[in-house]
Amino acid sequence: MHRLLTGPLKVESLTLQIADLPDSLDGTCLVQLSDFHYDGLRLSEELLREAIALTNQAEPDLILLTGDFVTHDPTPIDQLAIRLKALQSRWGIYAVLGNHDYHYPDSRNIVIKGLNQIDIPVLANEVVYPLGSGLAIVGLPDLFSGEFQPQTVMESLPPNIPRIILSHNPDTADLLQKWRVDLQLSGHTHGGQIVFPGIGALPGHLQRTKKALPRSLKFLIPIKSSCGKIFKHWEWASGLHHLGSNRLYVNRGLGTYFPGRWNCPPEVTVITLKC
Repeated sequence: MHRLLTGPLKVESLTLQIADLPDSLDGTCLVQLSDFHYDGLRLSEELLREAIALTNQAEPDLILLTGDFVTHDPTPIDQLAIRLKALQSRWGIYAVLGNHDYHYPDSRNIVIKGLNQIDIPVLANEVVYPLGSGLAIVGLPDLFSGEFQPQTVMESLPPNIPRIILSHNPDTADLLQKWRVDLQLSGHTHGGQIVFPGIGALPGHLQRTKKALPRSLKFLIPIKSSCGKIFKHWEWASGLHHLGSNRLYVNRGLGTYFPGRWNCPPEVTVITLKC
């Protein structure tokens, strides 16, 4: 995707206080990248190089990748993996898959194999402790994959252990409210790509407008009814959100669909954890 349609890459930085975080993890730096859509069209090599350079510049303790590595054909994952091999992190890189990584029956396995070849584990209803026993990293499959089964892994966590959840689709924040979620990291929405100040993401605005119209006039809004299933909560299209005591952060992603982005730049997220 040409830079004219994507706009300049932006680093979003946030500092979050995490209850029960061990003193030894105070100041821990995480970087989130999401929605590459690496297919020769939706992500330029220039933007990808810049995102990798900015990630490394942050000197992260951990890098977290929240899905949609490819768009349809899964085979570009091998070329993407060659580029992601340049990412540098003290304690590793972890990933979850997005809906596009399941596009064909064999997509899931091809994407996982490609990432595993550069030592990036793909978590599916799994918990890991790369920074020690004081902070859990939980990875969940995509909501519509048929593999999304958070109950066992969430209920296996001691209640006093802080946890960061990787889940591609932000809608899962609804389903995860029954458990403690110190921070959920998601992508999927591309931030809406076109964002009107004071109104929000264009797809969400169109959905709300179409829903309010009489049936005879709904044809005037050219947006598919299936979009509501793809993503329900457009009010969570980007940024930090609070759901009771749980927190959700939605990354705007790197890849871009036509007609491009407006007021919604591609994103590298740098997160600092504090006690």
